Amino acid sequence: MYSDPNSVKRIASIGAGPIGGGWTAHFLARGYDVTAYLHDKSEEKSFFSILKTAWISLTELGLAQGASMDRLHIVTDLEEALEGADFVQESGPETLEIKQQLYSEMGKILPRSIIIGSSTSGLMMSDIQSDCSTPERTVIGHPFNPPYLLPLVEIVGGKKTAPEAVAWAGDFYRAAGKAPLMMKKEIPGFVATRLQEALWREALHMVANDEATPEDIDNALMNGPGPRMAAQGQCMAFHVACGTGGMATNLDQFGPALKLPWTRLEAPELTKNLRDRMVDGCNAVAKGQKFEDMVAQRDREIVGVLNALRQARLI
Repeated sequence: MYSDPNSVKRIASIGAGPIGGGWTAHFLARGYDVTAYLHDKSEEKSFFSILKTAWISLTELGLAQGASMDRLHIVTDLEEALEGADFVQESGPETLEIKQQLYSEMGKILPRSIIIGSSTSGLMMSDIQSDCSTPERTVIGHPFNPPYLLPLVEIVGGKKTAPEAVAWAGDFYRAAGKAPLMMKKEIPGFVATRLQEALWREALHMVANDEATPEDIDNALMNGPGPRMAAQGQCMAFHVACGTGGMATNLDQFGPALKLPWTRLEAPELTKNLRDRMVDGCNAVAKGQKFEDMVAQRDREIVGVLNALRQARLI
């Protein structure tokens, strides 16, 4: 029923925000033709700003043969955006009602053989697809931000999604240069966001209790587990840390410490005081830098990490 994932040539990218723009940049860099749907013509300026910033880093990482910004076509009509698409990456607003309406419309317009992937960061596909007449071809394809640099895509279907559609999505994202994570079951927040959320809650507790500032927390991560996690995830880091005994030694030796009240996974109350301290702390670290400059610096450093890892794994 579904085409060969390697035969995809034209992609419809739905959404003008950082995720929709980031996906558009990624697909263009991989040599696809992309039709981008913007809700309004006024979104073009900010959309092109995202593409321009992304293209600098993508060029440094290496563009696919034939990749060009000239292969982008921007429209404000949904039906026109979907015409001739071999795959749809939906990155609309993170509002269930909006997505349900969007999928209802796309379900009527697109041929049944075209897969629709959603970039949602927390909504369930079972809910998104509820008003879609062809829910069997709708899947979650959740990227990590920025999607034009970070390889991860978390993939899972909803209750009405066909297993073949989920498998197709995994094969397609892999062909498109991504690192697919095929989830075992549908859960809110998926895998990476849930892990990130646990870290975020502990950070908020530390600020709320005067145990650390936003600068302290980022300093700890950037100069501690962050660089190591680029090479090893949490599980393998602990496996290797305990010598030849591996994870067995880790759990046998440090397992009892899991009962100690070191972490507080329930979120603290987001009072105005905590909100203001987080905002003020981050503004102090930013030191008046423009958003565009901070994004450019972030991207340069991510590119450096990715290129260093590529080189290290070739040695």
